[in-house]
Amino acid sequence: MKVFGFAGYSGSGKTTLIEQLIPRFTARGLTVSLIKHTHHKFDVDQPGKDSYRHRQAGASEVLLTCDSRWVLMHELRGAPEPTLEEQLAVLSPCDLVLVEGFKQTSISKIEVHRPAHGRPPIWPENTSIVAVASDVPLDCPLPCLDLNEPDAVTDFILNFLDRPC
Repeated sequence: MKVFGFAGYSGSGKTTLIEQLIPRFTARGLTVSLIKHTHHKFDVDQPGKDSYRHRQAGASEVLLTCDSRWVLMHELRGAPEPTLEEQLAVLSPCDLVLVEGFKQTSISKIEVHRPAHGRPPIWPENTSIVAVASDVPLDCPLPCLDLNEPDAVTDFILNFLDRPC
């Protein structure tokens, strides 16, 4: 599996960009998976549902399945958060894994940066950023991609991933 990431501050447009890229990758015949890291607590389960009640009762994992999808919920129960490598090992085989977040990991990534948000760029301090996607031209030594041109971003990623290691 090839792995490529996206980093940027909240509200910069990472999710929107990825949402635009996925159908472009799949149209080229790639199977795509996604890992999203969040600093916020979240729950995909609903209080009162059987699966929620089973987790609350102490189950470490609950797998829900139906004829159109399945989901595995794993409770850490005080264990450390798994690393990106550990999470990648759990995924089914695919051609490309897109990673949103994990900005400090060493995977190659695009920074999504909007200067109007008033936040500093991440790329000067993060050597794993290989390009910056923005809604305005930037003075940056890295390749600068137009955030509003997802076809160009798709091409950049595919060309980058085809480079020899």
